Amino acid sequence: MTIAIEVQGLSKTFHAGAKALDNVSLQVADGEMVALLGASGSGKSTLLRHLAGFVAGDAGQGSVVVNGQLIQRNGRLSRQVRSARAGIGFVFQQFNLVGRLPVITNVLTGLLPRVPLWRSLTRWFLRDEVRQGLEALAQVGIDDYAFQRASTLSGGQQQRAAIARTLVQNARVILADEPIASLDPESSRRVMDTLAHINRSRKVAVVVSLHQVDVALRYCPRVVALRHGKVVYDGRAADLTPEMLRDLYGSDLGELLPEYSAPAPVMPGLSPLSALAQPA
Repeated sequence: MTIAIEVQGLSKTFHAGAKALDNVSLQVADGEMVALLGASGSGKSTLLRHLAGFVAGDAGQGSVVVNGQLIQRNGRLSRQVRSARAGIGFVFQQFNLVGRLPVITNVLTGLLPRVPLWRSLTRWFLRDEVRQGLEALAQVGIDDYAFQRASTLSGGQQQRAAIARTLVQNARVILADEPIASLDPESSRRVMDTLAHINRSRKVAVVVSLHQVDVALRYCPRVVALRHGKVVYDGRAADLTPEMLRDLYGSDLGELLPEYSAPAPVMPGLSPLSALAQPA
């Protein structure tokens, strides 16, 4: 088994001593699709930002290695962190597209780690590079919108454009930070279907932070649950039960699973939460 992500003893303390991450350790293998689950303030987004090398953890402890390359150690980012980021695709909650630019141009920014600076500044891309961008947009189902301004797309379409950018980047690890938080149910389904398809077809590791337990169960075989910056569960999504979640999250369970109120009849052998993961 090849390890795509390895985190050891990572902590992050903000002002007034509040710990956003508290001695987090985990491994993610190539080709895994993992949900980071937790209520607001649990540390999901903070962990993803540390995996991508956007910020460093507490001094004197912890390390992050992605795709075999050091991202940070002992509170210091690696000197090679920029080159390491070339293999890490990051999907932001708010899409992170330039609305006035065409969709294809936004997608082709995924090439910036591999093209000369002057070409990136002038947005001058070769014909073959444009073809790669169009193919990526086709894979996420929005190639018809390639030459429209990004601002004209719906939220779900913009998020899929952001995912296409990671395909052009040829990322071996995709980190998605609450990618469906602001989307309607149908757009959410399409975005998660797209991430799952990329995970299966390209065998890349996908780590996606979510609020929604049912979505995590449906798409991610493994769940890493965080509470107050600590890993409180790391295992099969199918093994989660409402009772376990209530023990882990207490009053926050309503935010994670608003549709759950009481056990309901399910198929034999399935927990009530497992039933949510079954096709409708």
